[in-house]
Amino acid sequence: MGTSRTGSPSGAATGVTGRRRTRDTYRRVIGLTGPLLPCVSFLGRLPTATVQFGSVLLVARASGSLSAAGLTGGALALGQVACGPLVGRLADRHGQRAVVLAFSLANALAVAALVLGALTGPPAAVLALLGATAGATVPLVGPLARTRLVALAHRSGACEDTVGAALSFESTLDEMSFVLGPALVGVAAVLAHPAYALAGAALLVAVCGSAFALHPTARVTAPAADAPACRHPDRARTAAAAPMPRSVHALRAALALQGAMFGACQAGITALTARLGQEDQAGLVYAAMGVMSAVAGLAMAAVPARFGLRTRWRTATGAAFVLSLPLLGTDGMAGLYAVVTVLGVAYAPHLVTVFGLTERAVPPSRLSEAMAFATSSLVGGQALAIALTGRLADSYGPPAAFAAASTAAALACALSLTSRPEPHRRLP
Repeated sequence: MGTSRTGSPSGAATGVTGRRRTRDTYRRVIGLTGPLLPCVSFLGRLPTATVQFGSVLLVARASGSLSAAGLTGGALALGQVACGPLVGRLADRHGQRAVVLAFSLANALAVAALVLGALTGPPAAVLALLGATAGATVPLVGPLARTRLVALAHRSGACEDTVGAALSFESTLDEMSFVLGPALVGVAAVLAHPAYALAGAALLVAVCGSAFALHPTARVTAPAADAPACRHPDRARTAAAAPMPRSVHALRAALALQGAMFGACQAGITALTARLGQEDQAGLVYAAMGVMSAVAGLAMAAVPARFGLRTRWRTATGAAFVLSLPLLGTDGMAGLYAVVTVLGVAYAPHLVTVFGLTERAVPPSRLSEAMAFATSSLVGGQALAIALTGRLADSYGPPAAFAAASTAAALACALSLTSRPEPHRRLP
């Protein structure tokens, strides 16, 4: 008779069954979109990660002013946070095709203008304005890809496991983009100049952002695709104006706290690697955390459905808090790599879970706006934390920034324990 201990027959069978279930689930996800859409959406969202890091590096290299570089990067993040929900709302009302196409081309021009501006040496205020424009015109391929994939899943009658796997898959693509984007900028900076990376990002968002907009699956998010809405325009307008539930604010706060945790970790990692005289290792540390997070995100498809979203939310935030505590005593590169890599296990599961709760909590007619607002919360929390904890790390050392990260994780955990987001629609 088999036992459940590791290495036993029943344990091995359970592992094989879990892997088979994961493969089958992701096969169904890819079946919803075809192989082209994930490639296009990944390449379309890669410029966002490239420009966020590359703008700071470009301005610092071209102007020699870290304050101008920080101002430009902050303005870029502020532009994205402020205008992201607007892009989502426009996509909900007019469909993704026209909105993503217009913003992809506008963003390509804005990033190209930022590159030219940085190289010609205008005042810092002009660079900040160019950065804000580049942030405000981000086409939000990531959040809108989530919305599109969820819509495809519901239209095909897919089960909730497939919807959850779709969100896991999209979060993994995000993680991979935010690992690869800064790495490409770093390579360009070492081999030539950061301007080449940003110029490539402008070309990539123009081509792949447009391809994402024009992909046939964009029809599933178009208002015209909703036959009842066509027959009843008054009903369609009412659906578009459906109020957001109050519970969604807790989910946005949770993402802002996760962004704050990531930003504080970023500041602490940068400060610690600088103190150890190994500044170039900072990017590799981020990459290690991102890769582990991506692996954990993909593994979420193997979690049994009986392990509900609220339980997953609380587990992920609790794990993030506990796993962040060793950062406070980390003072060497080996320890930093180990602690940060393990900490990455909690990031993607939290993202996947909160996006899943958001998808169920908001009216379907406002899903793009909700996903865009969620992403803006994450970006805003990260940008604010980097600005504040960077100064803490300069004044009090890396442990101060890591303590801020643990505090953000503790607040996120408390929020998950006290919030009860209710589903907008009844689940099977």
